[in-house]
Amino acid sequence: EGILISTRCGNTIQLHTVAKPGGARSQISFFKEPVSNGSFCPSPDYNGFLFTKDSGGNEFSQIYWYDMHSRTADMLSDGESRNFGITWSNKGDQFAFTSSRRNGKDFDIYISDMKSPKKATIKVDRGGGYWVATDWSSDDSKLTIIQYLSSTKSNSYILDLTSKELTQINDGTQEAVFLANGWDKTGNKIYATTNIGKEFNTMALYDVKSKKMEFITEDIPWDIEEGAMNKARTKAAFTANENGFSQLYLMDLESNRFKKVPNLPIGQIYSFAFHPEKEELSMVLNTTETPGDVYSLELESGKINRWTTSEVGGLDTSLFPKPELISYETYDKVDGKQRTIPAFIYKPLNASGQLPVMISIHGGPESQHTPYFSSFYAFLANEMGIAVIAPNVRGSSGYGKTYLKLDNGFNREDSVKDIGKLIEWIEKNNDFDNDKIAVFGGSYGGYMVLSTMYNYNDKIKCGVDIVGISNFVTFLENTEEYRRDLRRAEYGDEREPKMRAYLESISPTNHVDKFKSPLFVIQGANDPRVPASESEQMVKSIRDNNGEVWYMLAKDEGHGFRKKENRDRMTEAVAVFLRENLLTD
Repeated sequence: EGILISTRCGNTIQLHTVAKPGGARSQISFFKEPVSNGSFCPSPDYNGFLFTKDSGGNEFSQIYWYDMHSRTADMLSDGESRNFGITWSNKGDQFAFTSSRRNGKDFDIYISDMKSPKKATIKVDRGGGYWVATDWSSDDSKLTIIQYLSSTKSNSYILDLTSKELTQINDGTQEAVFLANGWDKTGNKIYATTNIGKEFNTMALYDVKSKKMEFITEDIPWDIEEGAMNKARTKAAFTANENGFSQLYLMDLESNRFKKVPNLPIGQIYSFAFHPEKEELSMVLNTTETPGDVYSLELESGKINRWTTSEVGGLDTSLFPKPELISYETYDKVDGKQRTIPAFIYKPLNASGQLPVMISIHGGPESQHTPYFSSFYAFLANEMGIAVIAPNVRGSSGYGKTYLKLDNGFNREDSVKDIGKLIEWIEKNNDFDNDKIAVFGGSYGGYMVLSTMYNYNDKIKCGVDIVGISNFVTFLENTEEYRRDLRRAEYGDEREPKMRAYLESISPTNHVDKFKSPLFVIQGANDPRVPASESEQMVKSIRDNNGEVWYMLAKDEGHGFRKKENRDRMTEAVAVFLRENLLTD
């Protein structure tokens, strides 16, 4: 009757149960580190769930079993490797997962039996990319498996657990995304999302025997994103990313007909789960006025039940800034017309006069800014009077595979030019103060901050770089070994002389003499993606060049701050930095 949720009531996100819609939360995990991916066992023989937890943000997540009878947690993985991608069998007597335990570099697929869950058996050890099991066939005899190689290429396979045969579904010679998501109830067909021959990721049905593929959602000109099936495999739900907003669809798997779900809040929809017995779908809804809360949709009646109501500290969220979607022209053309870049603007309510601006640049780079609940943006707008502009420069996801590839390899700085054109757009707009422009971003967005600060040093008043790349060569050499090939597919291979020279030429550490404005660098000491050495060498280089730089290091964080006390301290420091360096004349 109840559900398992994750939420933060104290310093870190923990797991709770909720017995009914609107019911009280009962916290059941109490760790210093955040907990994620709680998933109940489908078998009535095992009353508990699996979850994952890392240490200090190092992302080496371990798998734990939580027993609902004893209320105790037991670690099942080896304590050293990185583990994720837990997928229960239909019977609930086994689960598949991905782990780096074989050599610390490659991600293989393992299966554990609930009779002895700590004894995992390796099933796929091919190497190259991230191997993840996505679904068990209805009789638990086969697995669909994805080999993720980059944002523009992935392969899918069928693993026969009896014969141990691994059969590739798609043509691996094509640079395309092919994600096998789930089996139909007969075990003869597989639902997948792919952009083979398409601009966007489209849902398709693959016939295992004939090896033919039928496209289902060609009429939706956007990427199909998250999806889920019910236990009987008769109904499914999926979302389309429509210009940065989630649109929920329900689909009948007998006819493969689908329809939009009306009357849902405009925002982000994710974390689907069908009830194991009822015709009911749970989900998380997140809007610019409401944090992520859990709802359920009764499929027959269309009734929506709200399970949780997040606290917002007494704030009136109706006063939060509403996102305005705009597009601006950039420097190049496509099909004979000037290319445009989409961006979301958040302005203070009842704004008057010319506003200072913070350009917020997302990471990835294969990511996308989407409107979501942000008390930080509301604070900047309503308390500090700063407008926030969040562009989706070339290389962002959500706008088709051609757009996604525009910044790869030797085209890396083309996305920085898009920021330069945004600065020009701001200068021509009377709503904004040309002399008060800041840049803000994390991870790859941190690199974009640094690059913008030296390429447009006469336009930028200050910048905030969070866990950002400062030198692509040292980044690729020092990021965790399991990530290097994946990042080389995006940024280029630093082992090739021409690419190495190019990466050095665009790396901010080699242009510190062009930094004219104050910089704030923020870093987690345990970051496995962008090591702390990236921030430290940037800070040292600027200080050696007599530049102004603030530095904040959290010893118990990784790729971004997840603990409330650290996030609060960071937000306070960013506010002080902007007050002193952006808002002053």
